[in-house]
Amino acid sequence: MATFNDTTVGTSTGGTTPSYGQQKTSAPNTRIVRFADGYEHRLLFGVAEHQNPKIFNFTFNKSQADIAKIEEFLDARALDRESFTYTPAGESSAMQFVCQNWNKTIPYNNRATITATFRQVFEPSV
Repeated sequence: MATFNDTTVGTSTGGTTPSYGQQKTSAPNTRIVRFADGYEHRLLFGVAEHQNPKIFNFTFNKSQADIAKIEEFLDARALDRESFTYTPAGESSAMQFVCQNWNKTIPYNNRATITATFRQVFEPSV
């Protein structure tokens, strides 16, 4: 399993650090049972430590060379259906992610932007 950082991706220093404005979404796995009388019962679904996966939206505004390396890394993981580890800013430990979609734009000469959605997954460490 790969790690998303400057060394493994091959970017310049800070190349895998997203721009400010990242978004973090919590998506608890709950099942809701509603009864005819209006009573509602909510159940957490799954293994306790896997019940609240996170989804991060990142924007990387970097040089075209760094963006090309990030895109190569994401392409390789998508083709191999492989997760990767990453420690988002503000988080105390690394998490496992998959990135199933991202957008690349080139607004200026030698500058590019990738917006990517990293979805937390729970898999055994190899």
